[in-house]
Amino acid sequence: MIPWERLDTVRLEEGVELKLMRRGHEFSIMLGSNELMNSRLSGSEEALAELAAQKLEGRAQARMLIGGLGMGFTLRAALKGLGDDARITVAELVPAVIDWARGPMASVFDGCLEEDRVSVHQGDVGELIRGSDDLWDAILLDVDNGPDGLTRTGNDALYSAAGLASALRALTPGGIFSVWSSAADAAFTRRLKQAGFAVTEVRTRASTKKRGARHMIWVATKAGSARS
Repeated sequence: MIPWERLDTVRLEEGVELKLMRRGHEFSIMLGSNELMNSRLSGSEEALAELAAQKLEGRAQARMLIGGLGMGFTLRAALKGLGDDARITVAELVPAVIDWARGPMASVFDGCLEEDRVSVHQGDVGELIRGSDDLWDAILLDVDNGPDGLTRTGNDALYSAAGLASALRALTPGGIFSVWSSAADAAFTRRLKQAGFAVTEVRTRASTKKRGARHMIWVATKAGSARS
């Protein structure tokens, strides 16, 4: 069996290490001993964008904000599902992850970062959300292990009542707020509803072959008539 090779390591502000690993053509991003994502398991990350794109069907010049670059699975699915006039901003806090996307993992990203519809923001997605009012038609979050944060305690604010209120303000009427998680979280579902969202919970598989771990995606809709 081909052994894993460590390509790069970056230390996050909490003192934990984020590692990029490779085994043949397979890549893994790990936080300490926990695997955050693997290039062979893209199903639930793709579903995060596909579910939102379905809700935005027919909406002209859709504006989507994706929190978390990862391995680009959500971005590529969004590009496939949205129209040619859409604009997608990807916010990634860790500069090394952007470097990995344009360097050793360029084959995984397959040129999607160079698409005219895409812009990459190196920084906190929470700041973009808080600085926006009635701007985004969809906000997709895959910045951690879900509402029960793993990589960064600062991410907790995204899923708090105040964070959800900011997301609601940042969305256009009928806008979509969608969140990926490794597991269900009843308390987070309640907070979404209390914030004023109409909420659908979708369970999906990690693998595109409908195998592997089951993950959770919340598709939360802001009230109001969507622009067309």
